[in-house]
Amino acid sequence: MILTLLLIATQASPVAGPAVSRPDRAARCGALAQTDPTAARAEAGRWRIGGGGYLARQCAGLAFAAEKNWPSAAVEFEEAAREAQVAKDASAANYWAQGGNAWLAAGQPAKARAALDSALVAGTLTGLPLGEAQLDHARALVAAGELDAARGDLDRALKNAGDDPLAWLLSATLARRMNDLPRAKTDIAEALKRSADDASVQLEAGNIAAALGDEPGARTAWGAAVRLAPTSDAGRNAAAALKQFDVSK
Repeated sequence: MILTLLLIATQASPVAGPAVSRPDRAARCGALAQTDPTAARAEAGRWRIGGGGYLARQCAGLAFAAEKNWPSAAVEFEEAAREAQVAKDASAANYWAQGGNAWLAAGQPAKARAALDSALVAGTLTGLPLGEAQLDHARALVAAGELDAARGDLDRALKNAGDDPLAWLLSATLARRMNDLPRAKTDIAEALKRSADDASVQLEAGNIAAALGDEPGARTAWGAAVRLAPTSDAGRNAAAALKQFDVSK
């Protein structure tokens, strides 16, 4: 299934004592955030008071994210980024990217764009992390109505994060919105290859099929979305879309 938030904490055992190295303590605090975010926030607070710096801030951000307290998570990630910049640590870009992702989840794309600008301008992101930041930046641009600029970001994201079905889904959706239906059809096929069990992918596949005048294809995809997640937004939207084919008696 596609995840809307790509915040990855290293999996490890529970928090250990003060003799543990900073990277190990960060990994363990991040793992604790996934199982007991309240305890992780307490650990991050103690660690920050004891000089944990940006690593403690990031752990607090992961804990808030696990609780879906996105604004607080974003603030902690941004503070981690600022402290990492002061320390001249290249991980600052990763923290900015996490902050931007959390702002998107919080429904504040303008703040997300600012954080992601900082992540991308740093020039230290490579590979998948770079692609995910470009993907999130495109999402912020779409929210601002800057579709042409978003297209460029998504094309770059597909080169760096091409295994992520969300990248192909968003690319297909944007292509449909820009009335580039051949591109939309190609890209949704790539999303389906990677995540056919995701209702959001099936919903968009139905939307694109309908735009192309392919009623059987639309019925099939929307029906799949309903079966996969009937109570989700995607499932409900697909069910509503299917009603257009109802024939009044």
